[in-house]
Amino acid sequence: MDEDIAPPQKRFVPKRNPGPQLDMTADYTPLDLFSLFIDRAAISQLCSNINKQAAKNIAKGKKYTWTMLQETEFYKFLGLVFFFCLVKLNDIRDYWRRDTIFSVQFPPTVMTRDRYRRISWNIHMSDPEEDVENDCKRGTEEHDKLFRLRPLLDTLTTACKSQYHPKQNLSIDERMVATKAHTGMTQHMKEKSVKKPVKWGFKLFVLADSSNGYTVDFKIYTGKCKFTKGRGLSYDTVMSLIDSIFLGGGYHLYVDNFYTSPCLFKDLLNINIGACGTYRENRKGCPNTQQNALSKNDPRGTIRWIRDGPIVFVKWMDTREVSVCSTVHPAYTGDKVTRRTKDQQGTWGTQHIPCPNPIVNYNKHMGGGDLSDQLMQYYTAHRKTMRWYRTLFYHFLDIATTNAYILHQEISFYRGQKALTHKQFTEELTAQLLGTPIKISPVPAAPAEHLPVAISDQEDPSRRASFGRRTCAYCRQTEGKKMNTPWKCQKCDVPLCVIPDRNCFLNYHSAAGNI
Repeated sequence: MDEDIAPPQKRFVPKRNPGPQLDMTADYTPLDLFSLFIDRAAISQLCSNINKQAAKNIAKGKKYTWTMLQETEFYKFLGLVFFFCLVKLNDIRDYWRRDTIFSVQFPPTVMTRDRYRRISWNIHMSDPEEDVENDCKRGTEEHDKLFRLRPLLDTLTTACKSQYHPKQNLSIDERMVATKAHTGMTQHMKEKSVKKPVKWGFKLFVLADSSNGYTVDFKIYTGKCKFTKGRGLSYDTVMSLIDSIFLGGGYHLYVDNFYTSPCLFKDLLNINIGACGTYRENRKGCPNTQQNALSKNDPRGTIRWIRDGPIVFVKWMDTREVSVCSTVHPAYTGDKVTRRTKDQQGTWGTQHIPCPNPIVNYNKHMGGGDLSDQLMQYYTAHRKTMRWYRTLFYHFLDIATTNAYILHQEISFYRGQKALTHKQFTEELTAQLLGTPIKISPVPAAPAEHLPVAISDQEDPSRRASFGRRTCAYCRQTEGKKMNTPWKCQKCDVPLCVIPDRNCFLNYHSAAGNI
């Protein structure tokens, strides 16, 4: 195999030191880290807009009472949202049920069911009065499809970029937020249905740090627009997420075949951003010649490559043909991967086969977006709602919480301390939002019923009064007398007198240690 020489790599020069942009010696609680992404100013604006939306709905004839929402109460609302992430029930109303063995005791102590539902019904991120002005611009270039998200969306994206600077390897991938809302922005991802179970929903293009899954930036796909100006959705998406002025130079970007094109990779290289990704042969500028073609009969590990200036196009045969191009890596540097194979006798074994360098690094660094998705799904705030923008509101909470947890991990690693687990972090955040400690004093279990019952089980009425009498334990213990009694304690199985002038049952159980 001919040796391929990659172009010289430019030095990695980030604009800021990669990692959290925080005082690494300070102590940060989970609520402190969460508040970096959704701060008190954003909470105050949310409360104001929710109050306006509630007033608007009541004016339209909604039949419920409303008291003004304050920041303190909204933090408790968010605390319950995360509580429901940890304690999962199918229906929100089930958290306030009191008549079954499955009842949950805590939520009713925070707020009533009706109050929680009324707040959730009126979640509104933009000013309802300004919504009307934006809606009047439908069909024009000035109309903003994301206007109802804009205040919190801008706050969150700015915070994601300002609180953390990514390391050298980045990835861009799609993320689906499930919804059945009928808007021009919802998408069906049929080809991703195996990898990602969400088929209908909002599509987000996410720029993530490959090392930990931190969401650096994201864009919400708003559907086809007749006012779009550019070189295609995939090209425009990448160039809008990759900001060399913010990032710096020397980064390596990994993308899938939806984004990959020679034009994009060359333009990224011009701003000192290397790129690697799978590609489609029918994409303009990609070679489609016999020089690097593979056939179905080629054995595993077969490699073909073509270099076109700074870009190397590599094909590799695994269980199927894999096509990758890169402006960062040489075609092959001696890397091998292990595969399980079956010989002619049907015996399973291992085989080490050659693997192109771009594919090795693609598999290693492309999973940043998937890692971010995975972290969010463990304790997601996602709930079915009647309004599309509320679905994205809950997803914004997921982004803020997951990024806050990643910052906690980075800070703990820097200090050499043991980080909280994801569950422990979410529990701490929930408790701090609710203003209550996680651990509470255990409620002592109620003692079993101590009731006087008859010793005799005779059905014959003539024998009930005298049959089976036993010596009262209290009389024998305190006075040394043998007083027979037909009564005993149901719990203790101890014979005791229960008569007007000698209530040994009461005296016995009043003594220390007998209950």
